[in-house]
Amino acid sequence: MPIIIAIVLLSALRYFEIGPFAELSWWWIAGLLLVAFVWFEFIERMLGLDKRKANRQQDKARQERIDKAFKK
Repeated sequence: MPIIIAIVLLSALRYFEIGPFAELSWWWIAGLLLVAFVWFEFIERMLGLDKRKANRQQDKARQERIDKAFKK
């Protein structure tokens, strides 16, 4: 997520030509976009981070259902 924030921030600074970012090449931003794409499409899957996040969400929903059932 930090890389997405950096891409948006750099794009805005470059587009509005603020400070030293006015001279920044768009290729740097395109490179960051490529890095983000590779991370989210390949590396995250290889490391299993996407499955862990899905499992955490399922466990949380399961625990909420249990808590709700026993509170009544």
